[in-house]
Amino acid sequence: MALLLGLLMALHAQIPNRIGNLGSLVESVLPWFGVFVPVLLAGALWRRSASAVVALLLPAVVWLNLFGGQLGDRSHSGGDLTVISQNVDADNSDPAGTARDLAASGADLLALEEITPQALDTYEKALATTYPYHAVQGTVGLWSRLPLSDTQPVYDGMNYGPLAATRPADATLASDRAMRTTVATQQGPLTVYVAHLGSVRVNPRAGFSTAQRNRGVQALAEAVAAEKNERVMLLGDLNGTLDDRAFADLTAQMRSAQDVAGDGFGFSWPAAFPVARIDQILVRGVRPESAWVLPATGSDHRPVAASVSW
Repeated sequence: MALLLGLLMALHAQIPNRIGNLGSLVESVLPWFGVFVPVLLAGALWRRSASAVVALLLPAVVWLNLFGGQLGDRSHSGGDLTVISQNVDADNSDPAGTARDLAASGADLLALEEITPQALDTYEKALATTYPYHAVQGTVGLWSRLPLSDTQPVYDGMNYGPLAATRPADATLASDRAMRTTVATQQGPLTVYVAHLGSVRVNPRAGFSTAQRNRGVQALAEAVAAEKNERVMLLGDLNGTLDDRAFADLTAQMRSAQDVAGDGFGFSWPAAFPVARIDQILVRGVRPESAWVLPATGSDHRPVAASVSW
């Protein structure tokens, strides 16, 4: 079992996605396979099996090679710009309280996802004093201390199929889940994308269903690749961990602020007991100095934050 565990983690990229996206499912929970190492160690010690203890060196070394760098604090002091992103939850019973908590954070940019039409006015009023500039497209928005311009929706792959072109413009706008805008900083323009990608599901028949999410990933990767501005930031609920191969086209172009300058794994979901980081801050052309997870608000996701330098 120890050898199989080690091989599974070491060769995760070779697990095919042809059947139920099994490879992506394994990669989404890959860090948690390390939990089996102490469990198997306890069994080996109970059985007094020296060979089992030796065999456990394989999964232990593989896990440390994959994730050992995330165990410590990689953050640095300083930073020119602080950003926060949170899926505020369509079922949030206290959007005003969530807005107050986020405004008190001191962030320069605040990205919100899963904004409902009913709660939008609440967020706009509660954040107006702290953030004089904001832009909203569909269910995502960015609030800023700095001027914004060139705001536009980003086709994120959610509206597809033969009927997509027949949808009314107002219906399409209401369902927009990704946007692009430009932030005017003292160091020059910063392009910011805010996105809430499609949800994933696990069921016995279909396996790990990621089709909508993956279309959104591809659309964002293409938008970032075509972006002429050197400084780019992507904030949002991407409904996936960056270990999942589906994000390879994005991670090839951008760095995770948490991976570079975070403390630990930075799990953000679910808020009550986070077990995965599906809320991401990705950057290109700026240097992450620190990244962290904020305390829970009224949402089922915790806010994620990062400080960057030019």
